[in-house]
Amino acid sequence: MLREYRILYKGGQGELTEKKSRFIATTRPVETEEEALAFIEEMRKKYWDARHNCFAYVIGEKGELQRCSDDGEPSQTAGRPMLDVLLGEEVRNVCAVVTRYFGGTLLGTGGLVRAYSGAVQEGLKNSVIVTKRLADRLEVQTDYNSVGKIQYIAAQAGITALDSQYTDSVRFTFLVPTDHTEQFCAQITEGTSGKSRLEKNGQVYYGILNKEIILF
Repeated sequence: MLREYRILYKGGQGELTEKKSRFIATTRPVETEEEALAFIEEMRKKYWDARHNCFAYVIGEKGELQRCSDDGEPSQTAGRPMLDVLLGEEVRNVCAVVTRYFGGTLLGTGGLVRAYSGAVQEGLKNSVIVTKRLADRLEVQTDYNSVGKIQYIAAQAGITALDSQYTDSVRFTFLVPTDHTEQFCAQITEGTSGKSRLEKNGQVYYGILNKEIILF
């Protein structure tokens, strides 16, 4: 499992005009090729009167699945430039469709590449991209005397408590980035003089959007 990678969390749309040709880029999060193909077909039906509906998608945490199509445009002038933008932004689980309404003037190879690339960039600007990070769920059980110290250590490390339970003892559930877990555990153990019991309870991917934690 990768420690972190970027995904399209929410799709968007962007548009540009080049010599009266309209290029409308629409992006959508996809996790399977079936979802990508269904989205492409949806866009083809929506823009049934357009000259071209070119697409590119990247699926998998390492971008294992990559496909693109020029949909009738000259070879390598649409789909591949679109795919290059997605790869350049290092965004995964994304499908982009660029719809072209022909304006009557040929753009040439370079013009097409710039237009399709630019349209995808505009679409991504209006989308939401989130970095998924791998974290450990860390359960920390302690006495009331150690609560303040634990909260201070967590705050200094920028680590968020997902849950806290106060009974005869106190139990915190922390979301700790995997590459910080060992250090955080050592700090808790030292800061509470070994009076806290620590237990890892699985791993999860999370992201941060508008200062809020998203669990995947």
